Parts: sequence; structure tokens; C-alpha cells
Amino acid sequence: MSLNRYRLKHLVNKKHRAALRASELLARPDRLIGVILIGNNLVNVLATSIATIIAMRLYGDLGVAIGSVLLTLVLLIFAEVTPKTVAAIKPEKIAFPASIILKPLLFILYPAVWLVNTVSNALARLLGVNPEAESNSEHLHPDELRTVVDEAGDLIPDQHQGMLLNVLDLGKATVEDIMVPRNDVVGLNLEDDIPTLLKQIRTSDYTRLPVYEGDINNVVGTLHLRNAARFIFGDDSTITHADIRRFCRKPYFVPESTPLHTQLLHYQKEKRRMAFVVDEYGDVQGIITLEDLLEEIVGDFTSDKAREHEEEITDNGDGWYIIGGSVSLRDVNRELDWELPTEEAKTINGLLVDIFQGVPATNMSMAVKNYRFEVLSTNTKMIERVKATRIPTDDEIE
Repeated sequence: MSLNRYRLKHLVNKKHRAALRASELLARPDRLIGVILIGNNLVNVLATSIATIIAMRLYGDLGVAIGSVLLTLVLLIFAEVTPKTVAAIKPEKIAFPASIILKPLLFILYPAVWLVNTVSNALARLLGVNPEAESNSEHLHPDELRTVVDEAGDLIPDQHQGMLLNVLDLGKATVEDIMVPRNDVVGLNLEDDIPTLLKQIRTSDYTRLPVYEGDINNVVGTLHLRNAARFIFGDDSTITHADIRRFCRKPYFVPESTPLHTQLLHYQKEKRRMAFVVDEYGDVQGIITLEDLLEEIVGDFTSDKAREHEEEITDNGDGWYIIGGSVSLRDVNRELDWELPTEEAKTINGLLVDIFQGVPATNMSMAVKNYRFEVLSTNTKMIERVKATRIPTDDEIE
């Protein structure tokens, strides 16, 4: 019963004969327990009877007491504690050979096993337990799978372990959590003149640029720079706004509540790499790329120069950190191993503005749970930078 079920399934898939026998027995644990206990009790009763007869012949009536004490010690040591301890430590070495005996024994004792199981299962149902349903509950909950990965230790390299944990976390976050907010989106506004647009294309740090007209809610599409060779090397005087429109790919919209693992599958299905994130009213809230999703799994692997200025978390060296207002709370929690609330606000700015009920003045400070924030700089619309530290709990101080 103490066999590792997942290793057992692995061996069964490899057609391991002993594993196949053990798996067949474990398919009905009530029958397996029944045959083991019936056999165990038969042997114990037989041993008790023989020991009593021998003890009485040697010591008379006193032999009953002597035989009972000695037999109890022998059974405890050699039939209970020692074999079960060994089986718990080396389950495969005990279970696989034992299956050779237990399988035919189950066939021989089946009538007795069936009778015992019928009565015990009926009693279990009276107590509200379905033995068959309970015996099949072997599926891992995602949190249990996370624990398995966490405890794998040296069996899984740290990098692979981190990737597996990140994959499991994809279902806990939505595209809104990792999107590039609309204020930070770098795109082409078709209301700009052609020289401005061409300069933007030729100096872009990105391979895909959103194209809109006037306002980002009026999305035209996405321009891939590999299709824009004419705009990069061509004659500026021959290029028109209509040419840029013609090379744009139709925009792809996704709701802001889409889970990350679902969006990853959507990208695969739609053969897309960039999507516009919209809220319940259809307004564009930002963009999300396939690279953003992959970085949630493997970590940062691209250089995003557009975010390098305020999007950093800098260690001040005294337990305080300088954090940009646009940095997401998920990134802060992940990098600093903090537990800032992420249910409502998504960024440092959003969290503090919600609490202050507006953009606070510079040098204002406050505590959020076990964290203290001090506002370093703001503008009329948002908090630009803060200084933050974790406040030790009473238990940690003690």
C-alpha cells in the first residue's frame, strides 16, 4: 500500500511484470487488504494454538501465560514491526515479490474475501464513505503537484523546477496582470505625418508595432517590421498612409480576464504573437505578446529598452528598495519574495493611489500590511517612484 503510485504507473507503462501484478492488486485495495488480513489472522490463530499446546505440555497451566507473552513478543517483532518497517522503507522490494503470493492467494480465498468486503463496504457506506470512489481518488490537485515539484530537490535542476512552478502558476494570473499598459504602448499613430512615422519604424526597438488612428482604441492593426522593408529602405516621397495600412495585419483582441494558460493556447491556435487587451466595454487597456507569456515561464530572455528606465527594482542596500510606479505587483512579489495584495491593483502606482484615494504628495509614507512605502516622485497623473521595505513581524523580531 505504500508503493509510490506514480512510479508504479511508470513501471506499468514499461510493462514491468511485477508492477503489473501489484497494480492489478492495488486496483481493488479493499480486496487486497481483505486477503492480507485474512491470511494474517489465520497464521496468528494457528501460531497461537500451536504455541499454547506446546507451552501447556512443557509447563502445564502456567504455560498458557508464558506462551501468550512469548508469542506476542515474537509476533510483534517478527510479524508486525520489522516487516512493516522494511516494507515502508523499501516498498518495491517487498511488494513485488509478495504479489507473486498474494495474487493466487486472493483467488483461493476469494469467497472469504468477498464476504468480508461485502460486510465491511456496507458498514463503510453507512458511515458515508464510498470505498470504490475513495480508492480511485489518485488525481493530484494543482497545489499538490506544486508541492511534489517543490520537494523534488536534486531530482530536478533548479531552472527546470522554476519553469515547472511557473507553468503551474499560469492559471492563477490573467493577461491583465502582465500586459503592457496602454500608456506604455509604443505604436504608430496614422494621424502623424509620414516622416515621423518612418523615423519611428526605422528606429524601433520592436519587431511588431501596433498601428492606430488618433487614439489607441481606434486600432488599425499590427505592423511587422519584416514586412516593412519598403518603409525602411524605400523612397520617403513615394510612401503614403495607405501603404502602411495595407501592410498591417488585422488586429487580434482578447478580454483582460483571459487566464495566461488559456491565452498561450489561443496564440498557438490563432498563429499570433501579439494581442490587444480590451476591458468589458471594448476599450483597449494594453497589449500582450507571446514573449511576455513565455517570460512568465522561463524568465526574462529579451532586452526591452523601452522599460529600462523606471521599470526597475533597485536594492538600496539598507533593506529599502527603489521601485518604479509602473512595476507590477507580481514582479515585486516574485523578485523580492513579498506578498503584496494583487486582487485589485496591478501595479505599485495602482496599489498606493487606491489607498491614498488619489496621487499623494512627495515624501508621504504609509504601511500596507507588513510593508512600508515612501513616495519619492510623482507627476499629475501617477506615482513615478517609491521607496519600500518589509516590516519585520513580531515573531521575526523575537
